[in-house]
Amino acid sequence: MKICRSIQSLHTELPAQAGKTTGFVPTMGFLHQGHLSLVRRCREENDLTVVSIFVNPAQFGPAEDLQQYPRDPEKDIALLEKENTDILFMPENDEMYQQPFRTYINVEGLDKMLCGQTRPGHFRGVATVVLKLFNLVCPARAYFGQKDAQQAIVIRQMIRDLHLPVQIRILAIVRDSDGLALSSRNVYLSPAERQAALSLPKSLQKAAVLVSSGVEESQVIRESMQKELDRDPLLATEYISIVNLQDLQEIPVIEAGNTLIAAAVRAGRTRLIDNLLLGDLSC
Repeated sequence: MKICRSIQSLHTELPAQAGKTTGFVPTMGFLHQGHLSLVRRCREENDLTVVSIFVNPAQFGPAEDLQQYPRDPEKDIALLEKENTDILFMPENDEMYQQPFRTYINVEGLDKMLCGQTRPGHFRGVATVVLKLFNLVCPARAYFGQKDAQQAIVIRQMIRDLHLPVQIRILAIVRDSDGLALSSRNVYLSPAERQAALSLPKSLQKAAVLVSSGVEESQVIRESMQKELDRDPLLATEYISIVNLQDLQEIPVIEAGNTLIAAAVRAGRTRLIDNLLLGDLSC
């Protein structure tokens, strides 16, 4: 595996791979099996697999966990080497954001919904860094996880609007044995908070049962999910939303093949998201 710690070294390495189809997995590191599932699919579908590790400061708010965000670059490198990754791009902040930096990408509307309600500027930072990484790596395909469904929808819209020659693949959520969606931030959870957090996937399981039984009314599904989340006082619900996959607008009735049921909660200082996807986000 070639490790590139600068844009110049990346640009030196990529031409040597000319003629190969490039797949790309952007990450913020502290890798888990969810990330590695993306790497494996990338290797299956492309000649060249490029992974980036960059904790993007532009997507963190002033009161968020940029400095505390979990990092373990040595372990990440070992995991990626085991997965036969071809190139690992690990730039520093001043490489990605040379000062003064003044250009940002706003995907209007989509950045204000769901998580954007409580994380202003987050998706501006996500869209900006992803576009920069696409420009640097020039992938044919890029791979993201369904857990960050809103992120995938924002990126999909950016690709369409800017005519980017990139296909995105959205892979299913990878869960731990207890059902909790894998996330780098799960390490923040105390044992009691971890147990409380299981109400989040359980609430979505209840939603899935209702949908499969023919229930279409969003309010009925939301109430069932909230009842499950209210079982543990350690959890605080941030939102439960049932939206369409185009503009993330709330819908009163489930639309087959075009619906996202998403929720965000807090367990102590840890913010957790999860979702049930009734449709396809890839493009």
